[in-house]
Amino acid sequence: MMPHNSYISNSSLTVPLQYISSQGEPLTELGGKNELPDFVNDKALLLQAYRWMSLTRAFDQKAVALQRTGIIGTYPSSLGQEAISVACGMALEKDDVFVPYYRDHGSQLVRGHLIEHLLLYWGGDERGSAFGPASDMPICVPIATQASHAVGIASALKIQQKRQAVLCTLGDGASSKGDFLEALNLAGSWHLPVVFVINNNQWAISVPRHIQSGAPTLAQKASAAAIPNLQVDGNDFIAMYEVLTEALQRARQRKGPMVIEAISYRLSDHTTADDASRYREQDEVDKAWKNEPIKRLQNYIFQRGFWDKNAEGCLQDDCQTQIEKSVMAYQRIEAEQPEAMFDHMYQSWPDVMDDQVVECGEKYKRNFLTPEYQYSGLK
Repeated sequence: MMPHNSYISNSSLTVPLQYISSQGEPLTELGGKNELPDFVNDKALLLQAYRWMSLTRAFDQKAVALQRTGIIGTYPSSLGQEAISVACGMALEKDDVFVPYYRDHGSQLVRGHLIEHLLLYWGGDERGSAFGPASDMPICVPIATQASHAVGIASALKIQQKRQAVLCTLGDGASSKGDFLEALNLAGSWHLPVVFVINNNQWAISVPRHIQSGAPTLAQKASAAAIPNLQVDGNDFIAMYEVLTEALQRARQRKGPMVIEAISYRLSDHTTADDASRYREQDEVDKAWKNEPIKRLQNYIFQRGFWDKNAEGCLQDDCQTQIEKSVMAYQRIEAEQPEAMFDHMYQSWPDVMDDQVVECGEKYKRNFLTPEYQYSGLK
């Protein structure tokens, strides 16, 4: 599906592309010039997006609570960034390749990951990366290194003459890393089928956007590589979905790469190991809450008659039921034995390592399976 407007062919927009206001009103009714795309009449599509966004937030809230109680490890919240993540997941086709960073929980849910799989990963178990589409890359925590992976995959698809696209996400801080800038150069010079989405949530951990980069926009960093680029209101699902759909379709048709800067706001701490109150004012956060994406889309579908209070109540109940079942499923998964760390270390197993594997297992049993340890509350 191609959008009725082509903003990619004219990427000189001076303000982020936006279709609906923070109250969910079409901007055309408020004097705006951008006509709504045709898919806004697709009730099923908009409700699907709203359900995924709501589930993503419910999962996010539960994951933070699970970290606070020691059930999973350090966790990066996606609060306030659900429209970006869900739009990415829905715009991708099955055979496309998704190269995520660590705040893409919504995209992964849309792509087929189960909640218990995400909890497994954030609980420190590498098996959590073994799910979802086989072509997708696992979560990338190192900053911007996934950009290099994305152009490598895109170059392989081009060599193989496959009609697939690569979608790579990153944060605003990652846009200042050499990995990203080198990836842009390669994508532009080799005309690769890759789309980069910069989630500009205004904070690179504790560094605000205006200090992190002197560029007027992060999107325009792509201009040096002759890559089309534009800013989009990342709180507007409709704008995000339209631009992503067109950008990915261009990539599949071998029309080259694209960089999208999605303007959002990180309503949470950077991770559960962070305390954002140390470096930003609560007034700033309160102001950002007025633009958050879920309420905006909810207002729009209410105004269109697509949604009502009864449907909302049922959805929230369904989300909580699904999450609780998933948490129980996660907690039933037995932990891997320490010897598993050796499983993927060598292509061909060297016999000299056998003694180390045996010693590892024996040490674990000696130190962690004793009655004293089991009843100490440390397990």
